[in-house]
Amino acid sequence: MKIGIIGLPQTGKKTLFELLTDHKISERDLASGKNIKSLAEIKDPRFDRLTAMYKPKKEVRARIDIELLPKIEKDAITKGDIFKDIAETDALCHVVRAFKDDSVYHINGSIDPKRDIDSVNSELILHDLIFIEKRVERVETNLKKIKDEAAAKEKDLLLRMKAHLDKELPLRLMDIKPEEKKAIASYPFVTLKEMILVLNVSEDDLKNAELLEELRRRYRPLKIEIMLVSAKVESEIAGLETEKEKQEFLTALGIEEPAINILTRLCIQALNLISFFTVGEDEVRQWTIKRGSSSPEAAGAIHSDLQKGFIRAEVMKFDDLAALGSEEKVKEAGKFYLKGKDYIVEDGDILSIRFNV
Repeated sequence: MKIGIIGLPQTGKKTLFELLTDHKISERDLASGKNIKSLAEIKDPRFDRLTAMYKPKKEVRARIDIELLPKIEKDAITKGDIFKDIAETDALCHVVRAFKDDSVYHINGSIDPKRDIDSVNSELILHDLIFIEKRVERVETNLKKIKDEAAAKEKDLLLRMKAHLDKELPLRLMDIKPEEKKAIASYPFVTLKEMILVLNVSEDDLKNAELLEELRRRYRPLKIEIMLVSAKVESEIAGLETEKEKQEFLTALGIEEPAINILTRLCIQALNLISFFTVGEDEVRQWTIKRGSSSPEAAGAIHSDLQKGFIRAEVMKFDDLAALGSEEKVKEAGKFYLKGKDYIVEDGDILSIRFNV
């Protein structure tokens, strides 16, 4: 599961990628012309609370794949390669420039986030429309040769999708049945993907609630999650040596935690993942699984043997443990649960798997 970072030139994509992954982009990376790939740790305060509680010998945060895609500009759009790159991701993080800096040019000559967001959204919709038109032509040609029920159903679905896209609406808003999704699973639809919109603002706009609310009213109906980030401020925070210095800096700005931490958790949501934890004196670890996964599937994320020999899961809720302070008190309060194979794991569950192979 991977997040693709997209955006127009000079929006702060590279800086955001470096902050998320702690991967310094080299000249060699840029010269390769290939997508730049790395891993981002999920910064979850629940994990920090658990490590403080258990003081383990080893701490392992969950991580996700992040990929920096080529900037969206005329050449990349004309060649079409960028849409192939986008189609191979599982969700998108669209970085949009809202900061003013005369030393950094803007491809469209002025700062206008809504214009830039709408422009990129339109290009993504256009890509899907073009694909549908070509695919419908091929399906219709085949139907003239031989009647095929599956092909007829596909044509009907594609035409419904086209009508939806013609309204300038992304496919992720469309009600598509599971069997229909399976039929088009291999097709390169880019507007089916969940999207996070990161507005790269100046420090003065970090608390601009009016700007954030205006964008949310406009784009949340398109199922786009929005947040404000100042890549410049985040870089300054990352450059401080000690946690004490970082906290003092955040306090001075009136910020509870770096925005980059919040963004990692939004990425998890966009990928339709949840977190669960395993804890102990030896190790505290955060794991990610698909939302709706069963306890044996969660066990399989830890190790395939645990899934094969699954007997039961011992479950605590993070909120219960945090409120009560210890496993013993959780048990005393009757909030320590034994769950079987049918249990659907919830975000924040703390699991201990019993198994026999």
